[in-house]
Amino acid sequence: MILVTGGTGYIGAQVVLQLLAHGQTVVIFDNLCNSSRASLERIARLGGRRARFVLGDVRNRAQLDALFADFPIAAVIHCAGLKAVGESVREPLRYYDSNVGGSIALCQAMAAAGVFTLIFSSSATVYGDCATMPIDETCATGLPTNPYGFSKLMAENVMLSLAASDARWSVGLLRYFNPIGAHESGELGEAPAQVPNNLLPYLLQVASGRRDVLQVFGNDYATPDGTGVRDYVHVMDLAEGHWRALQALLGGSGVRVWNLGTGRGYSVLQVVDAFTRTCGVPIALAFEPRRAGDVAQCWANPGKARRELGWQARRSLDDMLRDAWRWECRLAAEHRPIVYTTETSTTIPVAAAQAASGHAAV
Repeated sequence: MILVTGGTGYIGAQVVLQLLAHGQTVVIFDNLCNSSRASLERIARLGGRRARFVLGDVRNRAQLDALFADFPIAAVIHCAGLKAVGESVREPLRYYDSNVGGSIALCQAMAAAGVFTLIFSSSATVYGDCATMPIDETCATGLPTNPYGFSKLMAENVMLSLAASDARWSVGLLRYFNPIGAHESGELGEAPAQVPNNLLPYLLQVASGRRDVLQVFGNDYATPDGTGVRDYVHVMDLAEGHWRALQALLGGSGVRVWNLGTGRGYSVLQVVDAFTRTCGVPIALAFEPRRAGDVAQCWANPGKARRELGWQARRSLDDMLRDAWRWECRLAAEHRPIVYTTETSTTIPVAAAQAASGHAAV
């Protein structure tokens, strides 16, 4: 049996589906802080059978000990945690408590139960503002630009220390770049409980009329069109990477690190253009000052995952956007959308925004 912490969340739910598709039995442990039980029904419908579910918090050692006592867990995929860069700048202690404290409690409970195979949902933010692109696994870590990145790096160091002290540990650190998209059926995707901190969920809420304008934080970066560049990877491709990593770790020992990305970066304006072209919905933009903790550009060299795991991202940016829009439309059909307003002094369509900024999307 495989334990997936945070298994009702955006990435965790897709990982659970991937495990079910490969015949695994799964138990989900989640506190539902940014998800809901509706994910369990969607997983069961798409996966053809149910995962077991336990309500709990990874910071709670007593709950974890009871979980390992109740289920024959062979390996853990640790997806639970907080993930918003901007929010981490405002609330650093909350991020260290959840992402670092929760990881420590989980590793303690695993060791006590004799379970030593662990996949950790890490992040490309551990590389900080890397001077060279693309980023491979040999690039230096240690200078993340925000508390979220530091919390992921600190948790990685906990796991590195464990593996150095005890050869029974087999750990995979998966450094995600920017997961977007939704299940291709349109039945399972990201549904932020609070104001979205990432580009695509915010863009989708603008497209569906739930918000009036997409805020673009910074149009003066040293990038082709002045907006931030990121490596966007389909969440279903990402989930497949977890399955490949699990196969590589079983029966092994030590720590292995893999970047999970496409190897190509897209700017904010390129993503907006692609969405309008692919989904037929224009997006109004408002340029805002740079956001604390953001870097100008970040994309992966995913060659190591291709060589060692036989994994590579297969889905295109258009696929990601179409699948995400299909999911957003389903949400809008299920619930009457709430229209939010954003205070701004500048609201202009994307083409005009590019002209006003003096840049053209490439």
